Amino acid sequence: MTARIIQVDAFDLVVFGATGDLSRRKLLPALFQRDNAGQLPAAARILGAARTAMAADEFRAQAAKAISKDAASHPDAAARFLARLDYLALDAASDAGWNDLAAKLGEAPDRIRVFYLATSPELFGPICERLRAHGVASPQSRVVLEKPIGKNLASSRAVNDAVGCVFPEAEIYRIDHYLGKETVQNLMALRFANALFEPLWRAEHIDHVQITTSESLGVEGRAGYYDTAGAMRDMVQNHLLQLLCLVAMEPPGELAADAVRDEKLKVLKALKPIERRLLDTAVVRGQYRAGVANGATVPGYAEELGRTSGTETFVALRAEIANWRWAGVPFYLRTGKRLPERLSEIVVAFRPIPHSAFPDRAGPIHSNHLVIRLQPDEGVKLWLMIKDPGPGGMRLKQVSLDMSFAEAFGVRNPDAYERLLMDVVRGDQTLFMRRDEVEAAWSWIDPIMDAWREAEDKPKPYAAGTWGPSASVALIERDGRTWHEDASWNRDAHLDA
Repeated sequence: MTARIIQVDAFDLVVFGATGDLSRRKLLPALFQRDNAGQLPAAARILGAARTAMAADEFRAQAAKAISKDAASHPDAAARFLARLDYLALDAASDAGWNDLAAKLGEAPDRIRVFYLATSPELFGPICERLRAHGVASPQSRVVLEKPIGKNLASSRAVNDAVGCVFPEAEIYRIDHYLGKETVQNLMALRFANALFEPLWRAEHIDHVQITTSESLGVEGRAGYYDTAGAMRDMVQNHLLQLLCLVAMEPPGELAADAVRDEKLKVLKALKPIERRLLDTAVVRGQYRAGVANGATVPGYAEELGRTSGTETFVALRAEIANWRWAGVPFYLRTGKRLPERLSEIVVAFRPIPHSAFPDRAGPIHSNHLVIRLQPDEGVKLWLMIKDPGPGGMRLKQVSLDMSFAEAFGVRNPDAYERLLMDVVRGDQTLFMRRDEVEAAWSWIDPIMDAWREAEDKPKPYAAGTWGPSASVALIERDGRTWHEDASWNRDAHLDA
């Protein structure tokens, strides 16, 4: 099956922080893939900008290394892509280099201009102000903001105010790459394009929901940044809460940007605050110690950082949504580093049948559950009970209806950044966060972090290569449920209450 490629209009894309990790690992490879697929017009230009002084050819050499894995079998496409690249040195905190940027982009003032801020949030305001001061921000401009946007509600508002002084909301794209994953978008397709699930998508039929995003790696080269953020700011405030919104939101009237984001905002505003007296039982924070990961001995977070720290590398929490659809249904969220495997998945566990007509010898009846795997091996599984084939009476067995995207469609599964970058050029904000969404998420997260700070609560230790502190197990087992972790994607799993 061949995917239909829709070419976008000619554009100039400027990546601020172009020599950084995000640019090398994600942005340049994503843009190359879109170019290789024939989606970039011949006139599209990509300009790297950073403080580092280097020649354009040196930047192209770095880019060639960044795309080398994908480019090896497509040398012509790689040559075409690298020819699009240019570079200039500029400083976000001074006027050095900005006139050069204006001169380069001034050659085509009516083209779409995308400014991707792959920098720290503290630089978002100064960069946008200089884009305006030097006449670079044209009516055809769009700005992309990487998370996290601020460190709390107050700093988030300050960042949004500074950017909003230059760009209207319709031109601001707050990116959360999880929303660009094919499986996340298929969650909306499953719910709103099929009559099967939506009538059951409510408290009367759903027992609980689990959302897990785990990494087997530690902080690697991001220790400096990570220690200022932690798992709550880095993952829960954006990625996990956005996934929760897509699971829990009401059907929008249309699949348009504001219609979708209006419904997500309603979910965030309906989240029940976690009271301080319940904090110890509803939220668990942890920090990994030395252990074994991927078959090798690895150091703890403090050793990687080079000092002791109170920053959490693991968070598990129990959330509830105070509305008619979800009243009484717990949402268990969990994220961490140095866990046993890298995965992101959503588990929707349905309520058990009210009465069994089968004899005890038929075996246990497990409740149905829908598992939506975001990474790796993107796909969907629906677990059902059936009769085990063969004579000998009624024997029940739990099996899954599987859909692997790679197998079902026979095409390469694009990286989330590929979709999102092209959506920016198209002017489609559906998969991007609106300001009020970001601030509603901070409003829910801030009291938890304030309570941690005031109580001087230290993260609970857990060994690298395990599923976090034992308190996170108690958090869900206190409700008579278990985390979905004891079975791989390819083996039977049981999540009964």
